[in-house]
Amino acid sequence: MARNYKMYLGGTWVDRPNKIRVVSPYNRALVGRVAAASKSDYTEAIKIAHQAFGLTRELPSYKREETCLAIAAGLQKNLDKIATMMSRELGKSLKDARGEVSRSIGVFKVAAEEAKRIGGEIIDLDWNPGAEERMGLVRRFPRGVIAGIAPFNFPLNLVAHKIAPAIASGNTIVLKPASATPIVALMLAEIIDKTDHPKGAVSILPGSSKEASPLLDDPRVKLITFTGSSEVGWWIKEHSGKKEVVLELGGNAGVAIADDADLDFATTRLLYGAFAVAGQSCISVQRIYVHEKVYAKFLRMFKTKVSKLKVGNPLNPRTDVGTMVNAEAVRNTLATVREAVDGGAKILVGGRGRSSIMQPTVLTDVKRSMDVCSKEAFAPLVVVQQYKSFRKVVDEINNSEYGLQAGIFTNRMRDVFYAFKYIECGGVVINDIPTYRADHQPYGGMKNSGLGREGVRYSIEDMTEIKILSMNLK
Repeated sequence: MARNYKMYLGGTWVDRPNKIRVVSPYNRALVGRVAAASKSDYTEAIKIAHQAFGLTRELPSYKREETCLAIAAGLQKNLDKIATMMSRELGKSLKDARGEVSRSIGVFKVAAEEAKRIGGEIIDLDWNPGAEERMGLVRRFPRGVIAGIAPFNFPLNLVAHKIAPAIASGNTIVLKPASATPIVALMLAEIIDKTDHPKGAVSILPGSSKEASPLLDDPRVKLITFTGSSEVGWWIKEHSGKKEVVLELGGNAGVAIADDADLDFATTRLLYGAFAVAGQSCISVQRIYVHEKVYAKFLRMFKTKVSKLKVGNPLNPRTDVGTMVNAEAVRNTLATVREAVDGGAKILVGGRGRSSIMQPTVLTDVKRSMDVCSKEAFAPLVVVQQYKSFRKVVDEINNSEYGLQAGIFTNRMRDVFYAFKYIECGGVVINDIPTYRADHQPYGGMKNSGLGREGVRYSIEDMTEIKILSMNLK
């Protein structure tokens, strides 16, 4: 029988008559019913978080460290339970779900370290005559209430990337998880609730975007951190008033495969880069550019490996690719594929789907103007094209409204640093896929891919204000 879940409001478990029905995208089975927050619930959570900030701002670093480590331990203890729930409510393959929980454990461990390293600096102010014996003490101080809005595709790790740095930096946070995948976030709340962290410092409230409007409107919220679509993200920035905003948005990541690349390694990694989470990642590989000398060989190898991927039941430990978030997403992807084929593209493998399952699909002979190239697919769909000049392929990667991450498979250092200098994105990954992300690195995009950077240390920088104590010692 499906369980009813309460929301976590100001350190208290609260039920509401309005429910969010969480349904498995794989078999449409009811996974659970979750209490849906109202505007007044979000406002109350903000009020409590504002009050709790009086406690969290005074917490010594070792206390914040202890909280983060306790959460990491709780996640480790419940790894299989959380991963199974993630597979049920999202349709993510069990192996990918376990990997996500493991990454989230790492995020809280990194936050425990960074809680002790916020620090500051001493600067000399005696740069001009008359300023002798002046110096400054620069420190970072927590802002206050943080509003976090998380997407469905990484329902634990992207929640962790908002909550962990908030705790580590002495802030409080009210978080809205995605309505499609709220249960895993509430399981995290159960773990947080068992720590010694001040009650009210963390609230996790599932609800609609309309009901969550106080996160944008309430002046007590000092920063909004949002991960999701570009359209929604830039709308939030436009309507958030004077609040600081961090946006982690969409992408259509490009990869270049040079003629000196290890094709066996590259094709294996691209399986994960293009098709993990059914391609529903902002740094999922969407555009692959292969040097003309190795293009034919690459296609043969890649087609063979893609054809062997096991697609279907996400709870089967052998499944490589689970479901998309819903049947509508599959229909939209198939329509995009048909449009490309009508325009001259060829299906190398895949191109089929039913219900919420989309077969991993590879297209060739595409045109840069096609939606499969120019827009974010957010699906297990990738296009392959050949190139002759490395500098031209860098231009092709840049031919996008997005700029999150890119990948280059080559050992030519001149080309490596050319790519690093000229590719217009937040991260360039050498000899691996742009889907690679270390959770402590600065992570974020240029152009339509966002604003600001995540990664625990860099999130802490956004969640804190710089202040200077200017001293005249004369």
